[in-house]
Amino acid sequence: MPSSKPLMTASSGPIPDSVESALRTLETESGGINALAAALRGPLGATFAKAVDLIRNAKGRVIVTGLGKSGHMGRKIAATLASTGTPAFFVHAAEAGHGDLGMITTDDVIMALSWSGEQPEMKNLVNYSARFAIPMIAVTSNAASSLGQAADIVIELPKAREACPHNLAPTTSTLMQAAIGDAIAIALLEGRGFTALEFAHFHPGGKLGAMLKFVRDYMRTGAEIPVKPEGTKMSEAVVEMSAKGLGCVCIVNAAGEAVGIITDGDLRRHMRPDLLTVTVDEIMTKQPKSVPPSMLATEMIEVLNTRKITTLLVTEAGKVVGIVHLHDLLRAGVA
Repeated sequence: MPSSKPLMTASSGPIPDSVESALRTLETESGGINALAAALRGPLGATFAKAVDLIRNAKGRVIVTGLGKSGHMGRKIAATLASTGTPAFFVHAAEAGHGDLGMITTDDVIMALSWSGEQPEMKNLVNYSARFAIPMIAVTSNAASSLGQAADIVIELPKAREACPHNLAPTTSTLMQAAIGDAIAIALLEGRGFTALEFAHFHPGGKLGAMLKFVRDYMRTGAEIPVKPEGTKMSEAVVEMSAKGLGCVCIVNAAGEAVGIITDGDLRRHMRPDLLTVTVDEIMTKQPKSVPPSMLATEMIEVLNTRKITTLLVTEAGKVVGIVHLHDLLRAGVA
């Protein structure tokens, strides 16, 4: 029940009613997640492990099914499974009896979501599962329900109050369904050693796709690299920095190996009357940080953030083959 005493913010007085409502919703839903975690530490843990093993050892796919809000959660779970290396798709329970049962093979595993476990529309799919010995995992709050009794494995979610003040609108329950789906997907991912490179195969688009590309996909190469040899006068190095517009110049030895870098910051730190007449060797930062072209973009961003720099040299066998600037990553939607 709502508290009669209004909550207070740290500095601006009473919290608006809408925010109080939001906080109650989050507290109620977090209670459901906590109850689910407690159940997994208990008897539900062994059942969960059996379900994960069943899916891992299946020759076919995971067929996720459900109705209403459970159906919406089912679509999400199927998408998460598929994107993390477990072939899966969603079949609407009501459509199953109108031809969609043909999508399901005897090599598959069915994961059926129903909070009550008593939806009549699930009957055709349950019968099909039994007729062709297709294993079924029920995700429900009632193991004694028709669905629970028909399933090979029952992941019984703990009963928890909905965030709706009338305890009617599916809120906490759907969050728990989504959470158990995520838990299954990640357990399978970790169990098979699913890597970031494999993840990239399923996410070529959007920001995820951009982050799962490689340094070589974003680096500037050839004449775009600001570079000067050891012994160069600073006047020439500054011209190179200005011409390439990256705020730095790479210094290489006779073998083309990076021995130093000069940035805008180095110019400010060494500002003096004879700056342009000395050689780059006196000004450069030695042993500059570099990355290989085969590094993932996500790892490259971590290097940039950790070292608080905006440019990275790209080297292969010690030789400079490219340079990456933070602005290029921003334009590509990576950073």
